[in-house]
Amino acid sequence: MLDADGGTRTTSVTGGYVALVLALDLLRKKGSLHPGVLRDPVAATSVGLVSGSALLDLCYAEDSTCQVDLNLVATSAGDIIEVQGTAEGAPMTRAEHDMLLERGMHGIRTLVPLQLAAIEQAGVDIARLRA
Repeated sequence: MLDADGGTRTTSVTGGYVALVLALDLLRKKGSLHPGVLRDPVAATSVGLVSGSALLDLCYAEDSTCQVDLNLVATSAGDIIEVQGTAEGAPMTRAEHDMLLERGMHGIRTLVPLQLAAIEQAGVDIARLRA
């Protein structure tokens, strides 16, 4: 049984990228596809505004009382794929939004090396799949 909250969405994107790479490598080994099918790594994280501070990967207590809840999906190159954010009470300022995005991008930059390490540990040479 899974015991989680909203972080499961971002976790599924981050883990899904690793699963995709492993599946594509199996197809490559079978000769079903050629190199160049994969672009930059993709990861996702959640960030929230709690007492004026941008926090990564909020626990339930933080998430249930945060001022803003934001999910971010981006590439390792820093290109944004999706931003989903909600002010839970008062609207957020542009400066708060930018602070949340920067904290979220820090999280993405932290997650991508972990993804790549898991892929390497699985014995996959990701360069054989990259465009």
